[in-house]
Amino acid sequence: MRVVIAEDSVLLRDGLTRLLTDRGHDVVAGVGDAVGLLKAVDELAAQGAPPDVVVADVRMPPTHTDEGVRAAVQLRRDHPAVGVLVLSQYVEEQYATELLAGSSRGVGYLLKDRVADVREFVDAVVRVAQGGTALDPEVVAQLLGRSRKQDVLAGLTPREREVLGLMAEGRTNSAVAKQLVVSDGAVEKHVSNIFLKLGLAPSDGDHRRVLAVLTYLNS
Repeated sequence: MRVVIAEDSVLLRDGLTRLLTDRGHDVVAGVGDAVGLLKAVDELAAQGAPPDVVVADVRMPPTHTDEGVRAAVQLRRDHPAVGVLVLSQYVEEQYATELLAGSSRGVGYLLKDRVADVREFVDAVVRVAQGGTALDPEVVAQLLGRSRKQDVLAGLTPREREVLGLMAEGRTNSAVAKQLVVSDGAVEKHVSNIFLKLGLAPSDGDHRRVLAVLTYLNS
C-alpha cells in the first residue's frame, strides 16, 4: 500500500510513518501542510504512481482551521481513485459532512485517539485504500443524532439504528453480529429492513451499506 501522510506535527507524522512502514506499507511522501499534500499527490499521479491512500489532519497551516479537509475534498474530486482518510482531534460535523458528500468510495474520518489502537487504525487505512469506508463511531453517532435527521431515522427501530451505526464504521455483517452477539441471519434481516425503509434498491454500481449512511448526511 502506497501512502501519503499530511500532518503538521513532525512527531505525529514520523510516528504514523513508522507505524505503517513497520507493517510493510510504503509511505511515499510526508508533508506538513495542505499545499504540500496537493502538490505531492499531483506529482506522484503525473509520474504514473499515485498513492493508494492519503492520511491527512483536518487542521493544518497556515490558519489551522479547515485546510486539511478542504484539500481532502479537492483530492476526492481531482483523484477519485485515491482513498482519503482524515484525522481530527474532535468531531467536526461540518467537515465530516463535506468530506462524505458525493462519492461513497475510499473515504474515512477518524478521531486521532483511534491511532492508539494500532490494529484498528491500520485496518482503517487499508480499508479506505481498497475503496471502503472508515467512520469513527463517535462521528457516526453525532451525525446520525442530529435533530434534523430524526424524521429520517423515525422509521428505523433502535436495533436497526445500532446496526446502521456499525455498518457505517465499515464492519461486515459477521462483525456486526459478533459485536451485538446475534446471528448472522438476524443481522442480514436488519440490514435488508434498513435498505427497504430507506428506499435503497439493489444496484451493481453503488455500495448500499455506505449509501444507507450517506442518505442521512445528504438529505
